[in-house]
Amino acid sequence: MADGWRWMESKKQRWPATEDGGRRRGRTVLDKGICVEYRTREEAVLAGDGERESHVFKNHTSVSHAMALVGNRSWLIFFIAFAALLLVLVNGDDVFLEWQVNIDTTIKPVLADQPVITINGMFPGPLINATTNDIIHVNVFNNIDEPLLITWNGIQQRLNSWQDGVSGTNCPILSGSNWTYVFTLKDQIGTFSYFPSINFHKAGGAFGPIRVNNRVVIPIPFPTPEGEFDLLIGDWYQESFKEIRSILNNSIVNLRPNSMLINGHSRYPQTRNQTFAVEAGKTYLIRISNVGTEWSINFRIQNHLMLLVETEGSYTSQIILDSLDIHVGQSYSVLVTTNQGEADYYMVASPKMVNVPESSTLVGVGVLHYDDSTTPPQGPFPLGPDPFDINFSVNQAKTIRWNLTAGAARPNPQGTFNVSNVTLSQTFILQGSLAEINGYARYTVNNVSYRVPNTALKLADYYKNGTGTYQLDAYPANSSNPIASDGTFVVSGTHNGWLEIVFKNNLRVIDTWHLDGFGFYVVGFGNGVWTPDMRSTYNLYDPVVRSTVQVYPGGWTAVYAYLDNPGMWNLRSQVLKHWYLGQELYIRVYDPDPNPAKERQPPSNLLFCGSVIPPSPQPPPPPPKRSRATTLPINW
Repeated sequence: MADGWRWMESKKQRWPATEDGGRRRGRTVLDKGICVEYRTREEAVLAGDGERESHVFKNHTSVSHAMALVGNRSWLIFFIAFAALLLVLVNGDDVFLEWQVNIDTTIKPVLADQPVITINGMFPGPLINATTNDIIHVNVFNNIDEPLLITWNGIQQRLNSWQDGVSGTNCPILSGSNWTYVFTLKDQIGTFSYFPSINFHKAGGAFGPIRVNNRVVIPIPFPTPEGEFDLLIGDWYQESFKEIRSILNNSIVNLRPNSMLINGHSRYPQTRNQTFAVEAGKTYLIRISNVGTEWSINFRIQNHLMLLVETEGSYTSQIILDSLDIHVGQSYSVLVTTNQGEADYYMVASPKMVNVPESSTLVGVGVLHYDDSTTPPQGPFPLGPDPFDINFSVNQAKTIRWNLTAGAARPNPQGTFNVSNVTLSQTFILQGSLAEINGYARYTVNNVSYRVPNTALKLADYYKNGTGTYQLDAYPANSSNPIASDGTFVVSGTHNGWLEIVFKNNLRVIDTWHLDGFGFYVVGFGNGVWTPDMRSTYNLYDPVVRSTVQVYPGGWTAVYAYLDNPGMWNLRSQVLKHWYLGQELYIRVYDPDPNPAKERQPPSNLLFCGSVIPPSPQPPPPPPKRSRATTLPINW
């Protein structure tokens, strides 16, 4: 980027070419963002963006002054220029977004009258298209009639759980107000998503994709694709999110979504908006996220194979697939080569664990359209596995492994970080179940259903050491309560220790679990009862690292996590009704060192709620004492 400031607004435009041949030159911004660059600080102030100061501007300015001072000492100029280049490549850019969150009743994804939550008038919301180490500023204006939070699924918020956007870390953005998230995409690449985290809002929309691109100094482990597509696939209710929420609150938990959307649209040919145009003989990167609320899906493309290359920030060993299971909250990147005849081809997403006919609205259908095609898609849909074939899904999951030789966000290969010889500090054994508590149906972890306190946990932790909001380690993390109860479930995680988590699924559906702040090393899957002897079956050589992992009915999944990221971190079911009705807890990873390099201090715009009130403002400093010196007139 040329020296200047960058400001992004939600419109579909292109990044302008930078004069210095920067890494974003001429590249289409598929996040519907327009980039405006200012040559000087004065230009930015005149444009009204003077308060949005960019460290990129500062760095370029300081380099310009240094170069002016050294005259013709070319070697020093070269050194400073090289240092400046490294600084920009390592530190990333500031990206500013302004989001207006509204209710729209005209969109009708399933031809029903229902409120849809939009961002800047879009459903799904705009793409965040950024690069490793970029600093993202998202000013969220809540124009709906309820409190709102947005969480960044898979973004690790290094040393900064204040920006995580869940009830345990943030007070909600009240209706009619706004709040700015500021977070760094520190040492991450890959495919992710965002969505609302409270009040069952995800069932109403406000979700969207996140791309974190490699820095130019780190090559991707496959040829540069011709183009990229984002596929947001997810189930959808006929009823409004408020109706479903009310039904759940009355203990009716067997109502399930009955439609499947692709990028916010119902199936082809009822709507033709999910047609993806490609050229013959090219290779494309398709980023796929399951943004639904309940159904795992199987995805495939008629007559085309997929090469799996990435999942949730990890490059994978590259395997060829004719179909791919994607569970709720998960994301993948696949390469698809357009090596078939000029025609249109079906793209199909069907639910797991249920039998539905091809004509069902619960089967999502899109079209891969070759540019010169005049032929609509023909023939039956591509066949997927039996939706009840758990062995197929488990075996596929076991083949998804870490690419040990590829670099990701850092130059060193992913395989530099391995779990083959780690010493475990803790083991959590967490059972997801359905129980009745005080006459209401609730989902539980170890027979405890999470009760959301009025005060955000992180806020109470920082200002009151948790007093009056939660009791640390009040509930067991490796056994179940004998009687189901509700409570604010917070457990201690050993800072810089290795944690083993065994997730056990006592439900009859596929569950998925997600941990904010970290990646899971997915070391094992199994059926029936887990015992310590099962560790002998773990894959400790090349387990894939991801943030969301599936747990099959009646089975268990084992993961490792290295707790090097202090903060208050949400561990939850990604199945929305499980999460909403209590299947979550928080892991408090505490570092007593107050050094902000170890964990960030609260942001200056921190929201307060519950028992923690805003601290009183500091009194203004006293005026300076009047000097006793006198002034004398001077005759010039």
